[in-house]
Amino acid sequence: MKKILNASQIRALDAYTIQHEPIASIDLMERASWAFVACLRKHFEHLPAFEIYCGLGNNGGDGLAIARLLHERGCRVKVWVVRHAQDVSIDFFENYKRLEALMPIEELHGMHTWVAPSSDTLVVDALLGSGINRPVKGILQDIIHTLNLLPNTKIAVDIPSGLYVDKPVEKEAIVLQAQLTISFQVPKLAFLLPENHAYVGKWEVVDIGLSEAYLASLESLYFYMSQVPIKPRAKFSHKGSFGHALLLVGKKGSIGAAVLAAKACLRSGVGLLTTHIPACGYYIMQTSVPEALCSTDSHAELLTELPDLSLYQAIGVGCGIGKAPATAQMLETLLKRAACPLVLDADAINLLAEMPQLLPLLKPNTILTPHPKELQRLLGSWENDYEKLRKTQDFCQHYGVIVLIKGMHTAVVLPDRKVYFNATGNAGMATGGSGDVLTGMITALLAQGYTASEAVMLAVYKHGEAGDNVAQQRGQMALIASDLVEALRW
Repeated sequence: MKKILNASQIRALDAYTIQHEPIASIDLMERASWAFVACLRKHFEHLPAFEIYCGLGNNGGDGLAIARLLHERGCRVKVWVVRHAQDVSIDFFENYKRLEALMPIEELHGMHTWVAPSSDTLVVDALLGSGINRPVKGILQDIIHTLNLLPNTKIAVDIPSGLYVDKPVEKEAIVLQAQLTISFQVPKLAFLLPENHAYVGKWEVVDIGLSEAYLASLESLYFYMSQVPIKPRAKFSHKGSFGHALLLVGKKGSIGAAVLAAKACLRSGVGLLTTHIPACGYYIMQTSVPEALCSTDSHAELLTELPDLSLYQAIGVGCGIGKAPATAQMLETLLKRAACPLVLDADAINLLAEMPQLLPLLKPNTILTPHPKELQRLLGSWENDYEKLRKTQDFCQHYGVIVLIKGMHTAVVLPDRKVYFNATGNAGMATGGSGDVLTGMITALLAQGYTASEAVMLAVYKHGEAGDNVAQQRGQMALIASDLVEALRW
């Protein structure tokens, strides 16, 4: 689990490390540059020619140090220093002197002296770092715009120039569009939001040895889930040890959603599973998922009633149930009666959006798993991904619930406003039924005694991991939801 810091915290972490390691700031810059070059070597087996564009601050100093390290390894390197201001940072000046002794440095005062690189040259962006708080102007704006038009692969040092760490960029702002961002020590919130993907591209964080003790002391609402623990099973366990789950799922035409949720629930370790489905789905469920107990509604095509809820340790509801009035009434009754943990997905969330009077019935730590459109129906529209995140945090805090913002880097938003972004998953999982699988997984973990936050984070992580396993074998385009169930490994 990695903390995600804001810009001021990143500066404070640097300063603390420099003071207490202790290490000179120029030597910390050298260490960061070594880590950057090592990461480059991992991504590019044969390092080609480079053009490195340096600003006048510490990000530019990183760029100069990177240029020197690449030059010493025999790479063809051209360096442009963009003179966008009068002053330079101390460490920039020191690295400028070191590099100047080894190779010529091009000075860029205006675009009339710039020459485009050859198409096989990698462009490294070291113009601006994480400390900016206003749109770029002048020659910086011109060079970033020009670099964005190039077909060359562009690699950002720490963060693409012009991108803010933790707030949206202005609509007309110019931001470097990198294909790869190699960042230092901690992920940035900006990397995890869809609206910034065109700027960040693929990204990787490299360890540069900043103080772990000080990092642990910093408060943050944002985290990156790179690993989630699983509780070991006792040797003499039996099926009663792992809970009895209930899935309220399906309607005529959507029994497949019920089957996917049920299979995923069973593959996620639940001791017993009962599916409550419309009568029309009985034979489908019994033949498709023989391990599941099957309870049928008195209605042939819809869910209209509840079984005895006292038998279950967790309940999942919503996959493929539709929004018929009788089903809405069943959901209201469930929210009033259920004493065990609940997972609400799909049409259960759509019904909440249409009947907001039901929201106060949500018990603490109820889990909601909307896809983006369902979340919008629940919360209303937003201007950008940062506002979407804030509105979700407000909703979770107000109602005491947990909400997933599903998608790449699925965000788990807790009632205390903390947000955990997922490290696993891929675009191949954007296919019908993926959410049904996730609902079954979360319900299974709740039934086994995981807390709501533990269950949802573990399920999200393993769900994405299964998707990555399938994508490696079949490719993203061939992935279907039932593949996720079969690829689960615990």
